[in-house]
Amino acid sequence: MAASHPEADAEKGRLLEEEDEGNNSEASGGRTAVASPTTRLASMDIESLNDVDVEKEAASSQERPQKNGFKLVTWIAVNTLATIGIIFTNKAIFSDPAFQRCQVSFASFHFFVTGLTLFVLSRPRFGMFTPEPVRIKTLLPLAIAMSLNVILPNASLQFSSVTFYQLARILLTPTVALINYIFYNTSIPRPAVYALIPACVGVGIVSFYDSKAPASPKVKSTSFIGVIFAFAGVLASSLYTVWVSSYQKSLKLNSMQLLYNQAPVGGVLLLYIVPWTDNFWTVNHASISKWMLILLSGAFAALINLSQFFIIGGAGPVSSTVVGHLKTCAIVTLGWITSGRSVGDKSIFGILLAIVGIIAYVLGL
Repeated sequence: MAASHPEADAEKGRLLEEEDEGNNSEASGGRTAVASPTTRLASMDIESLNDVDVEKEAASSQERPQKNGFKLVTWIAVNTLATIGIIFTNKAIFSDPAFQRCQVSFASFHFFVTGLTLFVLSRPRFGMFTPEPVRIKTLLPLAIAMSLNVILPNASLQFSSVTFYQLARILLTPTVALINYIFYNTSIPRPAVYALIPACVGVGIVSFYDSKAPASPKVKSTSFIGVIFAFAGVLASSLYTVWVSSYQKSLKLNSMQLLYNQAPVGGVLLLYIVPWTDNFWTVNHASISKWMLILLSGAFAALINLSQFFIIGGAGPVSSTVVGHLKTCAIVTLGWITSGRSVGDKSIFGILLAIVGIIAYVLGL
């Protein structure tokens, strides 16, 4: 029960007595009607509550941007760390001879992890998006492109240094712009076009010097087949990027709804190819630590998909693109540090040229 306040009770009693007197005078024909003290008390209470609500709303509106800003920064950090983690984890996995012939199985595993993650996020308890069913026949071309988008870059990572692998992904931007210009008559600002020229030249310089025989066996380099897989992966990823945008518009789905439908289709599709492409005989000799890395890679994939959803929702697709280029800089830097190359290596000029070009491209949009 609420605690009793004698002063308040006395004041209320006095006001009620005044109300009775006013009612009596009004009944006896008095000309002046006395306003009800009870009504005045209710009005005072309502005004006080309104003042409290306004103060709470003002305080909440001040705290909300701070909480949203902290949440966005947290997800950006999670996305960046997970992206860096999955690249170096996958590099460690594919460096093991036991898993070098398991590219398709590995991609299928990632697709199923992605599908499971999105299934959980679509449940009413989380409600991050509403699933919209799409016919498998409609999604089949996109699922094939999605599969190539994963398998070819993974194959490139197996035969390339981390630095070259990530720098080659910069070519996605000019390739997508070129495809959109040729097939959809969509152009980008001229300053952005000029900025892409040094980015492409920089990637070419790195591919030349990184594919040369290293002076020391400790230096990590890129083989010729790694370069081929990298450029093929760029083309596949560019087509996939353009198709995703086209499918989203035609099917009226957001990115999560589309990925929720196509990830399981891509995973099942790859299982039909596994018997002809992968070799599981060597996997029996893999260590437990390598299997733990595979599970860790799946966890990183789930975190990337989850964090990307919050980044796009909180900062928009443009800011998400900027975050992607920041991740490129971080991965290239770490890849260079772990490659064993000296500061005087000639490929460093191409790295700087490519990074400066892509930053200039973002600023030119």
